[in-house]
Amino acid sequence: MVAIARSALVGYSVQQMFALINDIEAYPQFMSGCIGAKILEEGDGFVEAQLTLGKSGIQQHLVSRNELHPPEFMIMRLIDGPFSSFEGRWQFQPLSETACKVSLDLEFEFSNPILAMTVSQWFEQMAGEQVDALCQRASALYK
Repeated sequence: MVAIARSALVGYSVQQMFALINDIEAYPQFMSGCIGAKILEEGDGFVEAQLTLGKSGIQQHLVSRNELHPPEFMIMRLIDGPFSSFEGRWQFQPLSETACKVSLDLEFEFSNPILAMTVSQWFEQMAGEQVDALCQRASALYK
């Protein structure tokens, strides 16, 4: 199992940062490796979404159910995709009214060992860059 933990301090509110991570359909505009995103279902306190991840002609689809606890955190759980297990958590800890700590914790394991050998390094790198991508998106939108 692979575990990734990343965090950053940003000069934006928890509400602003939560809004960015909850704008799933915008992910292809700023998340490296995300080439498609669509909402499958929305309900009270959750969203189910499909992400299409790709690089060098290899594409994988990931469907997750995201439990929303605005503006503090979001928990992502696998519904379908190339993993035997996948769980993630975005957390936004207020430091002031205009600053917060953004954290992403992911744990995943590929279900197919051949696929794992092919794309695991790329996926680990892409997953690790998501906090930076979110911070850059905030800078671009909230100047």
